[in-house]
Amino acid sequence: MHNEIEEKFHDECGVFGIYLNNLDDGFDAAKTTFFGIYALQHRGQESAGIAVADGHKIELHKGLGLTTDALNMKRLNALKGNIAIGHVRYSTTGFPALIDAQPMLFHYRQGMMSIACNGNLTNSVELNKKLSAEGAVFQTTTDAELMANVLSRNSQVSMEEALVKCLPEMKGAFAAVILTEDCLLGFRDPMGIRPLCIGELRGNYILASESASLNTLGAKFIRDVKPGEVIIVDKDGYRARQALESTQHAHCIFEYIYFARPDSTIDGTNVYMARKELGRQLAREHQIDADLVISVPDSGTPSAMGFAEQARLPFEEGLMKNRYVGRTFIIPSQALRELGVRLKLNPIKEIVQGKRIVMVDDSIVRGTTSKQIVQMLREAGATEVHMAVASPPTKYPCYYGIDTSRREELIANTMSENEIANFIGVDSLQYITKEGMLKCMNSDERNFCTACFSGQYPIEPESIE
Repeated sequence: MHNEIEEKFHDECGVFGIYLNNLDDGFDAAKTTFFGIYALQHRGQESAGIAVADGHKIELHKGLGLTTDALNMKRLNALKGNIAIGHVRYSTTGFPALIDAQPMLFHYRQGMMSIACNGNLTNSVELNKKLSAEGAVFQTTTDAELMANVLSRNSQVSMEEALVKCLPEMKGAFAAVILTEDCLLGFRDPMGIRPLCIGELRGNYILASESASLNTLGAKFIRDVKPGEVIIVDKDGYRARQALESTQHAHCIFEYIYFARPDSTIDGTNVYMARKELGRQLAREHQIDADLVISVPDSGTPSAMGFAEQARLPFEEGLMKNRYVGRTFIIPSQALRELGVRLKLNPIKEIVQGKRIVMVDDSIVRGTTSKQIVQMLREAGATEVHMAVASPPTKYPCYYGIDTSRREELIANTMSENEIANFIGVDSLQYITKEGMLKCMNSDERNFCTACFSGQYPIEPESIE
């Protein structure tokens, strides 16, 4: 189900894990994990959960909604143990359901395990058929449950050995954390499409989807988990095993364009600096005669600032964002949908009136929200509205754990750039080129997944629309 006033792509979820070796500093695994996933809230707002292990058992607490609504502090206080994993989720289809919330907890031959996953298995149908034929019973449609079933088939060895053995069976884009009664493990797909990093906090080790989560806790960033690598954290510290050789990297380009927090650094590139450079490159490619630059907040702001610097135009906050309107805001009619956009964004008339404006956004997906924003700016007195987009036209859906529109709903798939400009109602529409975008990443296409722009998928999904 699409949110009717937030038409951006959404990452499906964020993961976090911590192993406390040093218990003398007053840290608590459950509460530290709470703050860790709270810092990842932007990656999923429909459910949250935490699982905690004490060396003998695993206990789980999860719920629907934002982290502060889903998790009860009294219940968190009762979760005792020195190892924990956490998860925030944005479901890609239907209504959020508690049964699909993660982490998920399983009993198997060797005891208990809990899994939290970010991403998608592209061979999930194939795995489901294979496991069902062997007698597996599934209660959800989640990849976390599929992973648990694959791993439990190798219960004669340790979880570490099972994971190293089974990772080649799991095709797709994923980063996940696993909790046993006495161990924390993390792993990343062999192309590194989904992010995962390692941190250290006073002798305690952390795994997280983004480095911003580490910064929130005051933890030190150690490094990114390598594509195809398994990280094992136990009482002896952390160690790494390369389970799959990574012959090709395909980091998700949208992490830098939109998904990740600007204060995160992923695979050596700071997100804020990348977005600002995208804006500079956009201004190099397109000279627009205008009076000022504004952004569609918040994700478009760094690019707008970069554009303004390069174009030597003033940057102003021409649109004010109401940050209390959530992504789960469902609007039943067109009239109320337009009101919903006004609830979220409001032009500052004194800034835009009588001005020729460049409005910078990170992307255009369906175009309906952009159209309404342009209309509001004109009503506020803007004489010209030019739109500059810090990513190329989005023409193809993502199959790697991202909530995207169907291909026919992607406006760039059905309209030319001139037709999109007419639909949105702007005086001109300019996109950054794919070559320019990759230049900002100091890399070429071989190191990034750009399938949403090119249709060239690094991993073939089970079905293409």
